[in-house]
Amino acid sequence: LEAAQRAKDAGSTRFCMGAAWRELGNKKNAFNHILEMVKGVNGMGLEVCCTLGMLNAEQAKQLKEAGLTAYNHNLDTSPEHYPKVITTRSYEDRLNTLANVRDAGISVCCGGILGLGEEETDRVGLLHVLATLPEHPESVPINALVAVEGTPLGDNADEADSIGNVSAFDMARMIATARIVMPRTMVRLSAGRLSFSDAEQFMMFSAGANSIFNGDKLLTTDNPEFDEDTRLFEKLGFVGKPAHAGPMVAPAEADGEVVITKVEVEKKQYA
Repeated sequence: LEAAQRAKDAGSTRFCMGAAWRELGNKKNAFNHILEMVKGVNGMGLEVCCTLGMLNAEQAKQLKEAGLTAYNHNLDTSPEHYPKVITTRSYEDRLNTLANVRDAGISVCCGGILGLGEEETDRVGLLHVLATLPEHPESVPINALVAVEGTPLGDNADEADSIGNVSAFDMARMIATARIVMPRTMVRLSAGRLSFSDAEQFMMFSAGANSIFNGDKLLTTDNPEFDEDTRLFEKLGFVGKPAHAGPMVAPAEADGEVVITKVEVEKKQYA
C-alpha cells in the first residue's frame, strides 16, 4: 500500500501488482492477501490491475468483488510462434483466463512482446487475435524483449539477430497497427523503454501509444524512474487522464459521423 501511495503521489492513476508464478491455483492464503491489497489500493481512488497467471472463473469473480479494475494476461505472440517460446501453458489456457476475466466484468489488459525470434507475420497474427476477441482489450501493452541472462532467450540472444533486436521503428509499426485495428484501446509502452531515447518514445506516442507503465520495476525488468517520466511528459506536453475515466471520444464519434458498435461473435474461442 505504501508503494501504491508513492505511485499516486507521482501522478499514476492505475497501480499494477504482479506475482511471478504460473497460476494462482490453490494458493488460498496468498490469494486472500491479494484480495486485501486490491481493496486497499481501490480505496485510495486508484485503478487496480493485477497479473497473477492463470485464473479460474471463481477467482476472477472474487477479484472483481474486491475492486479489481483490470487484469493483465499477455498472449505474447502469435498462436503459431507461441509453442516455440512457451511450454508451461498453452495458448488456449491464456484465452480461457481472458474469458474468465472478461465474464467477471474486469477489464482485459493483454498484449505481446517483440523480439522473441518471431517473424513479421507473427506480429500481425498477435494483433489479429487481439482484435477479434469478443471485445477489444481495454489495454494492450507493447513490450520489447529485455533479454535476461540465464534464460533461454537471454542466452541465445547473441546467436539470433531476431531475439531482442527490436528497433524504435518496429515498436512504432506495432503500436500504429494496434491503434488502427483497436481504436478505443489504451496502447501502452511497456518493457524495454529504457533502451529508447526520448525522441524515439515521442515517435511511439505519435504512432498511437497513449499510456506507459511507470515505476522502477516491471515484474522482472528495470523501468525508468518516476522523475524521468515526469520530466518526459512535461517536455512533450502530455497530461495524464484521471483514474476510472475511459479514453477520450474522437471528434468524429462525438459528432455522430462514426458510430461504434459491438459485433456479436460465438463465445467459443479458438487459438
